[in-house]
Amino acid sequence: MAEPTVPAAFDVIVREVTDLAANVDDASAERALDLIDRSHRVFVHGAGRSGLALRMTAMRLMHLGRDVHVVGETTTPAIRPGDVLLVASGSGTTSGIVQAARTAHDVGASVVALSTTDDSPLSEVADVTLVLPAATKTDRSGTASAQYAGSLFEQAVALVGDALFHTLWSRGGQSADDLWPRHANLE
Repeated sequence: MAEPTVPAAFDVIVREVTDLAANVDDASAERALDLIDRSHRVFVHGAGRSGLALRMTAMRLMHLGRDVHVVGETTTPAIRPGDVLLVASGSGTTSGIVQAARTAHDVGASVVALSTTDDSPLSEVADVTLVLPAATKTDRSGTASAQYAGSLFEQAVALVGDALFHTLWSRGGQSADDLWPRHANLE
């Protein structure tokens, strides 16, 4: 058996991401995009690496000039009607994320969920669930993904966020120069 190499690992990751992207429901993706586009403000919430991926999405939406908040930050205001909560949970059962989605729904905000399943407590409360066909973090069978834990799901969350951003940016007519002044300058 050949020794594992970084190029071989890249091949596995790229193949898995490509296969996953080919199986994302276009209608659900457009519905998610529409809810985000029509919202007054966008709130993002996820745990662990999924949460980190959603922070990347929050940054890009801010670059578009959107009012974006990361749940849990001290400056995050109350969510209200007209807002959207974008959440990620591979299993759709992460208690803090499900509770945040219920709260958002109860106050009249929309909920967009990224998950590996549309049969979960999170999907029950979400306005739209964009299913990302990947292994959850507890699936160690190697069937849905050769990667460790929820790596493929987390990668997909980051890429979906970039795809949502890129679509909104392309449709919005702003140039890269228009977005640049919103880029962080306190780095």
